[in-house]
Amino acid sequence: MKNTIFSSAQHFRQAFNEGLVEMLNHDSLGTLILGCANATFDPFIFEATHSALRTQFKKLETRFREDFNQGRQINESDEDLLVFLKMLVVGFEQLEQTSFRQEGEWDIQFNQVRAFRPRRMSGQVGSGIHAPFNENGFHFNKPFMQKECFWEGQLNGRPVSLFYNKYPFIDYHGLLLPEREKNLPQFLLEEYHRYVWQLSEELGEQLSGLGFGYNSYGAHASVNHLHFQMFLRPQGLPVMAAHWHHNGGEKAYPAYCEKLNDCSQAWSYIDNLHQQQIPFNLIYRPGELLIFPRKRQGDYVPAEWSGGFSWYEMGGGTITFNRQAYDELDVGDIASEFAKLRLQPKACMPASK
Repeated sequence: MKNTIFSSAQHFRQAFNEGLVEMLNHDSLGTLILGCANATFDPFIFEATHSALRTQFKKLETRFREDFNQGRQINESDEDLLVFLKMLVVGFEQLEQTSFRQEGEWDIQFNQVRAFRPRRMSGQVGSGIHAPFNENGFHFNKPFMQKECFWEGQLNGRPVSLFYNKYPFIDYHGLLLPEREKNLPQFLLEEYHRYVWQLSEELGEQLSGLGFGYNSYGAHASVNHLHFQMFLRPQGLPVMAAHWHHNGGEKAYPAYCEKLNDCSQAWSYIDNLHQQQIPFNLIYRPGELLIFPRKRQGDYVPAEWSGGFSWYEMGGGTITFNRQAYDELDVGDIASEFAKLRLQPKACMPASK
């Protein structure tokens, strides 16, 4: 993979940041919102894009005010229009940088711009762990989504699309879609499990801190189109600390967590969760997989400060959209939320060994 963006962490970060700047050449709400969300998450990106974002924001504000006054049709998605209207209410200069702090063993962030996004599928209450792909619903093959694609090409023998995460919550946050034109739903098949396992091992040799998160249907997946959330975070997540049981330590993790270092064993575990209709979150790292069986969204009531627990929250990162909650959250609040979605061990063990 030499001479590609995946040849080193430096090349990847450079291409990621340059792509965000170039994206502002698109005269659209979607790319403006994506740029604002990434700029408010990362101070380096903020410095590189702030002036261009301000100019684009004012330009689109003027245009859409005139369009609304004249009753003209606006060729933007309803989702992007709603988010932009929320940003207008706040004001461009008042959009806050994401705040970070630690509380005990946990990472906490106040992510204002992410709070503006629609809940999509992650806020729905359904049954089962599978739903067919919906051509009429939100997915990554929509024409307006193509501007948000960061890179496309062959990667380990498969066509892959890498999108920016429009509302990031972790470093260099992308969405990896293998064979996206197949319109596969968010239901993990063995071939894609093995593909991402292999990809994490091979890319991880060049990209320090590489990981892939995955949310099953019913475990706060926001889009029913097969995707994995790519990130680079050399310091890791709280779940990766040595003192937890699953890492050989003495302390029990508050969520049920299975760590497996064999690809076939990991698939056997996932397949049995499928058979038992148990939703789950995953974190792939080179040579290992963290599996979090959990209660289905809708089967418990999350705290008001929480938007729900996805792979990131299961890994020890807490996101809140409320400034007061960010300031006041403590270890007990986070432990209580973990307890709500924890399954009894017998409910999440594989059906057969």
